[in-house]
Amino acid sequence: MHDHLREIGMIARALDSISNIEFKALGLEKGKYLYVVRIFEHPGIIQERLAELIKVDRTTAARAIKKLEQEGWIERRSDLENQKIKRLYVTQKGETLYPLIIREHEYSTSVALSGLDEQESEELLRLLKKVRRNVETDWAEVKKGKYREY
Repeated sequence: MHDHLREIGMIARALDSISNIEFKALGLEKGKYLYVVRIFEHPGIIQERLAELIKVDRTTAARAIKKLEQEGWIERRSDLENQKIKRLYVTQKGETLYPLIIREHEYSTSVALSGLDEQESEELLRLLKKVRRNVETDWAEVKKGKYREY
């Protein structure tokens, strides 16, 4: 049996657990820090696209966005052309958080990649992106209600 996905899962869960512990004091546990970062990096993003970026369902995204908005990290603004569309932006409070999250990300990356040379690091990134693209196809289909045939 191949253990590639188990390894990826263990890495992801460990890093997510670390981040949740470190950001808990700010009220950004349970991955809420991810939303702040993605909104900062994509100002004006709509909720559905944000959910796709983070790879969560719309209900999970809606709950997290509501809490982040209530806590003053982000805000929704009506689209200038279509008032029904709500775009997401980081507030001034949220902007102060971005450098901290990026420092944590860079530190975690350096720990994870320690012992790899530049070429190995680039190859790993290339391969992981390829794996992600493969999985995204199934993810999109399953989200639409399609069941995979094993």
